Amino acid sequence: MPENAPRRSADFQSAPAAPAHGEGGRLETGATPPGRPSWLARVCPNAEWVLVLVLLAEIVVFGLAHPRFLSLDNGFEIARLAAETGLLAFGLTFVIKTGGIDLSVGSMMGLVAVTLGGAWSLGLPIWLAALLALALGAAGGALHGVLVTRLRVPPLIVTLGTFSLYRGLAEALTGGARSYTGFPESFLALGQAYLGGWLPVQLLVVGALFLALWVLLHRTVFGRELGVVGFNAEGARFAGVRVGSVTLRAYVLCGVCAALAGLIYVSRIGQAKADAGLGYELTAIAAVVLGGVSINGGRGTLHGTLLGLLCLIVLQNGLRLAGQPSEIAGLLTGAVLVGAIAASQFLFRPKARPVAAAASSESQNPDELDMKNSQLALLVAAILGGAALIAVSNFSLSRAVRDVAAAHAAAPAGSSSAAASSAHAAAPVPAERPVLALTPKAKADPYFVSCKQGADEAAAELGVDLLWDAPTDPDPAKQTEVVEAWITRGVNAIAASCASPEALSSVLRKAQARGIKVISWDADAKTDARSFFVNQATSEGIGSTLADEGARLAGGSGRYAIITASLTDSNQNEWIKFIKARMAEKYPDMSLAAIHPSEGQRDRAMTEARNIVRAYPDVKVIIAVAAPAVPGAAEALKQENRRDVKLTGLSVPSLCKAYVHEDWIQSIVLWNTRDLGYLTVRAAQAVQTGALKPGATSFEAGRLGTLKVEGDQIVLGKPFIFDASNIDQFNF
Repeated sequence: MPENAPRRSADFQSAPAAPAHGEGGRLETGATPPGRPSWLARVCPNAEWVLVLVLLAEIVVFGLAHPRFLSLDNGFEIARLAAETGLLAFGLTFVIKTGGIDLSVGSMMGLVAVTLGGAWSLGLPIWLAALLALALGAAGGALHGVLVTRLRVPPLIVTLGTFSLYRGLAEALTGGARSYTGFPESFLALGQAYLGGWLPVQLLVVGALFLALWVLLHRTVFGRELGVVGFNAEGARFAGVRVGSVTLRAYVLCGVCAALAGLIYVSRIGQAKADAGLGYELTAIAAVVLGGVSINGGRGTLHGTLLGLLCLIVLQNGLRLAGQPSEIAGLLTGAVLVGAIAASQFLFRPKARPVAAAASSESQNPDELDMKNSQLALLVAAILGGAALIAVSNFSLSRAVRDVAAAHAAAPAGSSSAAASSAHAAAPVPAERPVLALTPKAKADPYFVSCKQGADEAAAELGVDLLWDAPTDPDPAKQTEVVEAWITRGVNAIAASCASPEALSSVLRKAQARGIKVISWDADAKTDARSFFVNQATSEGIGSTLADEGARLAGGSGRYAIITASLTDSNQNEWIKFIKARMAEKYPDMSLAAIHPSEGQRDRAMTEARNIVRAYPDVKVIIAVAAPAVPGAAEALKQENRRDVKLTGLSVPSLCKAYVHEDWIQSIVLWNTRDLGYLTVRAAQAVQTGALKPGATSFEAGRLGTLKVEGDQIVLGKPFIFDASNIDQFNF
């Protein structure tokens, strides 16, 4: 082979050698053609069989950790969890095999979601709106293809730009605040319905698409051309391959897959908003790389991508069923992704080989074995890490079992059989403890961290096991995944603070149908999706108290600004509605300057507060309605030295004490968050035991005493105002 000739892709099989002839010119039909790969090498050219072993290992580990993991319901749940990410990964396989990348697939999901919702809200039939959304995905992919092939812009730069462009367009179309709900049942069935009561509809859609794409990639000229382009684009041109056309079609296909993922996402959670698909690109790229697709292009299979995806999704699902925090799965996913990319970069370098060896193995990839070992090591490390976490979480259970065994073994050896039987009957056998599962909107929020302290206190008093999990930031889709895992696990009761009532209500109804008791707390669900709502205070009471305090600090007149967590947060938007109503009714000289989001982050709140005082220098008071936003805004006022701007809002004393004493924060409005968590666990346990039933007018809440039940709401109490005179009395 000439030295500068294009190398062959590992996915292409060498042409069979000429048949061997024996003496007298007879054809040796029984001889194996030299250089012909084995059946396993043809089906798994990148050692995809290793992922099969890893997947089996995961199934064994998590099957031993929790008996419900091996149930049919959980198998279908894993398939549902893999649907949207799988569609992204399938499309990315085509792009990455050409040597490209698309970082914008998650942002395209968000743009498709709001386009679908906007078109439907304008009166377009839902399925016509869905076709428009798919066309938008194709157009986005075509844009990438044109920029990469015609303008020669590197794919990383192109898609990094559209990563922000598409998300920005989605936020601009909704003003960052609007979300679309109330879609027809025929559309919601795509993501929520089960055929025959057990087979998820989206599994059929994704399965059919996978088969079509597999044929396209592995049984067509286009699929072979993808590998050639990725392996050596210049060589492909000399061979007559239309490199630009092949690359363009790969990006269009990826865009369509992202758009379809967006449609299934909206149908699953029942809500379309700008942050749909946020962060999904990480898991999708991880699945593709773990599946053996070379990040440099030219090598990879679609079934390898599927296996890589299943390894990640099974890992996430197994950890959740084992009661481990959701961020552990994210940590392992990120670690495996970084390791796999590093392995692809450094372990696939050509090695110097003797000429004779090179000639004898010309048709083989000399570095294939190294990559197999690196993938295996990375994935086994992830599995062992998950297994270790499970072992730690189950340590107390095993110790209890040992104690019971010891009690049985301690029976007197010389006792009669009747006495031994009596001793055996008297040995204490631990009853199965009820499992209560609480999900906050965002478990990293200091507000909810404080709530968990009270929840732990109540769980210890009642002798129940408490599961506490949620996304780090408010994300309805990820929160539903947490609840789905709890349904599969078969917990006794679920209490949800809903990041989106529309998204969470559908999965909470599913929990009720499975016999799990459901209540909501802090942020309500739809009334038919829970039995009771543990309300910290009425939305009107919170909004009115904040408005009264803001107007008092401003002297009854002037401009005020609001900093919220997310512009799509349901209960915060409800509080803001009552703030504005109270101001208009009681303080007509107060006018609203702006509402800025902080995304629940202190640093973002500091930036937004600084922007407010610079853009609206006449603002007299800022009202922050998220716990991290209050100290963040205080730091901005301190750095800007704006003593003339007053600050109040919803937060916890522990975050604000220093600023209160320095008079950068004049007051905060809240309730006892620890009591809220305590009350939620008490209420969940009472509902699951039957002590609290519909129609009750009061409720015994432990150390909180007797609380009133108003309809289907248990109200903690009126908001409390903390200021410099009393804030040191509180430590939460």
